[in-house]
Amino acid sequence: MGKLIGRTALVTGSSRGIGRAVAERLASEGALVAVHYATGSDAAQEVIAGIEKNGGRAFAVQAELGVPGDIDTLFEGLEKGLKEHTGDTTLDVLVNNAGVMSILQPAEVTSELFDRMIAVNAKAPLFIVQRALSLIPDGGRIINITSGLTRVASPEQVTYGMTKAALEQIALHFSRHLGSRRITVNSVAPGSTDNGSAIFQVPEIRAAMSSLSTFGEVAEPAAIADVVAFLASDDARWVTGAFIDASGGTLLG
Repeated sequence: MGKLIGRTALVTGSSRGIGRAVAERLASEGALVAVHYATGSDAAQEVIAGIEKNGGRAFAVQAELGVPGDIDTLFEGLEKGLKEHTGDTTLDVLVNNAGVMSILQPAEVTSELFDRMIAVNAKAPLFIVQRALSLIPDGGRIINITSGLTRVASPEQVTYGMTKAALEQIALHFSRHLGSRRITVNSVAPGSTDNGSAIFQVPEIRAAMSSLSTFGEVAEPAAIADVVAFLASDDARWVTGAFIDASGGTLLG
């Protein structure tokens, strides 16, 4: 523990699920974490209270992604919080986790839904990275939470898979772009992960999801957070542009 002492992190969509687990894990390593949320201030404050109870530091940042002005709103809140807590606006670790999902047959996908998912899952992360580069020092970390659905066929999630595949391109191209600054950029692809949704409490559905993993289980968010914490640390200084399969063997075939 303590591998991120003195560092700062922004985790988008961190009031629940994988994002929450990542925020808690990075805080446990000593990072000051900006807990981003779109709606649900109470959930974000609950995350912060838990982090502080365990001796960590965190603050909330609200911004709805995928709408006009989203990046300005996000970074105004982020920079204000960083300045209040550290005296400057340095951001050492950026985790692009926020996303929206739909389960629809291909024929049911609408233009409006597609545009919304592209805006949140692909466009927002791109411009978050672009804006963050003025705050991230040499040796910083950028980590994108993508999906195993970019590697396996699931027709009812075609739009989600498309947007996450687009997100993975950030790691591929920005890792080369930022190599001279020793900023690493990587993608982490979970499989079925219990994000707290009611669907995971339905025995038949959980059993079906569990069968996809070679371990015969649905992942807990902490398992993904551990992978992110590794990539955020100095231990991962020689890993960049990588697609990290964190699907519990779902992609083995």
